[in-house]
Amino acid sequence: MTTISPVKKTIDNFLESMWKDYCLMNPQANEIYSALIKKGNEVRNDHIALRTFNHPLLGIKSLAQHFEKYGYTDCGEYFFNEKKLYAKHYENKNQPDLPKIFISELELEKMSPFVQTTLNQLVESIKPETISSENFVYEGKYWDINYQTYLKLAKESEYASWVYVFGFRPNHFTVNINSLKSFDEVSDINLFIKKMGYKLNTSGGEIKGTAADYLEQSSTMAFELEIQFDDGVFLVPSCYYEFAKRYMLSNGQYYQGFVAKSADKIFESTHKIQD
Repeated sequence: MTTISPVKKTIDNFLESMWKDYCLMNPQANEIYSALIKKGNEVRNDHIALRTFNHPLLGIKSLAQHFEKYGYTDCGEYFFNEKKLYAKHYENKNQPDLPKIFISELELEKMSPFVQTTLNQLVESIKPETISSENFVYEGKYWDINYQTYLKLAKESEYASWVYVFGFRPNHFTVNINSLKSFDEVSDINLFIKKMGYKLNTSGGEIKGTAADYLEQSSTMAFELEIQFDDGVFLVPSCYYEFAKRYMLSNGQYYQGFVAKSADKIFESTHKIQD
């Protein structure tokens, strides 16, 4: 019998809790996951993404601490000037089978006074001890929301409006295509997803990146979820499912980083689907 270390068991439970919350926000992901399993695939998670904003109490470091205690370390940074975002990714070198963690933050100082004030006020709804609690990264929001405020935020930054509505939780999980038996190419899994009736993010093309980038990605458009605002119930894009194929570097190791120009388009998976 293989003995599972307490640390391994705990991080697995932690990630499983994040997955369960994510599936509530995006039931399509669980349907796709189940369909892949049914075809005899082992579905491995390439990375999990989280969104936040660079308030001193809620920036990347505040979210990263919950993963760093399990051995995750900072392995790369990324800049998205047009969207006013900054991001880092984390890897667990001691347990490389664990998914990477990609955390992005909105650069508030570059936003309008309205966005700055609205998001900074959210911090007042959160007790400091809550932020240090492990389940903070999948508990969502801690404040009331107004649909008109959401719409106004979305006009300036869809990213800001998403954080306003959904708070702190996984924005997406990612299927590692390299681990699948039934699919070798991103184009193949894209066709499979479309046959299931799901829409793909076509911003920049259905496939983002090339073999020359050592990373190809695609994603569904975010599932539209009914959300209770204080001024009514409205459909809002929630979370999406991503698919990634990694290519081998000259050293014989698979590329583990991210490509900013591709991630920039992937962010748009939470834009509202236009009929």
